Amino acid sequence: MGFLWPELLWGLLLLVPVLAGYVLLLRRRRPSTLKVAQLALIRQAAGRHPAWRRHLPPALLWLALALLLLAGARPTARIKLPMQQQTIVLAMDVSGSMRATDVKPDRITAAQEAARTFVHQLPRDIRIGVVSFAGTASVVQAPTVSRDDVLAAIDRFQLQRGTAIGSGLVLSLATLFPEAGIDLDEATGRSADRARRKPDAKQPPPFTPVPPGSYNSAAVVLLTDGQTTTGVDPVAATKMAAERGIKVYTVGVGTRDGGTVEFDGWSLRARLDEDSLRRIAEATHASYFYAGSAEDLRQVYAGLSSRIAFEVKETEVTALLALAGGLLALLAGGLSLWWFGRVV
Repeated sequence: MGFLWPELLWGLLLLVPVLAGYVLLLRRRRPSTLKVAQLALIRQAAGRHPAWRRHLPPALLWLALALLLLAGARPTARIKLPMQQQTIVLAMDVSGSMRATDVKPDRITAAQEAARTFVHQLPRDIRIGVVSFAGTASVVQAPTVSRDDVLAAIDRFQLQRGTAIGSGLVLSLATLFPEAGIDLDEATGRSADRARRKPDAKQPPPFTPVPPGSYNSAAVVLLTDGQTTTGVDPVAATKMAAERGIKVYTVGVGTRDGGTVEFDGWSLRARLDEDSLRRIAEATHASYFYAGSAEDLRQVYAGLSSRIAFEVKETEVTALLALAGGLLALLAGGLSLWWFGRVV
């Protein structure tokens, strides 16, 4: 815990004379010795209240004063709070290898089920977009707070040939920053050539890199089961994400050894490139997760929902301490009135 006005903590020294005054008052009230014929008369007059009742209300009042003095110093604490104005883009691999059945019932079905659960677990005010990628990348659903639209987009996946992880990542960035002029050509270096061919083309606004992982209003969750075979270089795409402060959480699904998948007369060899996915996550200050089964995949998305939707922030907690102090003072007064018919 920290304090915005730490100099006011000197006020806690007031607790010492308050405590000393209470002890002195108890000693002054110590009764003189009296000679009484019948001890039963004394017991009847004193009642049957335990001794601790006499001290509990003053002790609660003393604690209330301590909390109020602490509140005056404006304490702060690191608290897990929901993020504000956040957008999440789900970048999902829809290459043909997602037909593999090493993850039951198959990779794409397990990924869709886990993604649906993930969508339901996120706070309702978070906008969610969906990007699919195989040989090319496309925006299946622009960021929206409508969960029905997002779920419908996840159900519309169509498997294709090829795996363009870099293209999916760049298109996710373009979805998050629609005014930045990001396109797939920027990562390949063709944007400058295109601009020279068209002098009158509208130039994107100036871009200033920011520290990796520093943009807390958006994130990308990228799921794939294979290696890049086409499209934008993932290294260039990762650099673009890092320079914009976007965290890219990567999820690898399927067996680590890979396998052969056959469909429509084609035979594909799918092998998970975990090293590349780790590098993407590390470069953007995010995390990589491996999911070798449908249950693993559900647990990964469950963990991501809390990690992405919430953040630990230094927050002032003055109101909480002041409320606790006020409640303790009310409790002290209430107990004193109930037991003794007076306020402390």
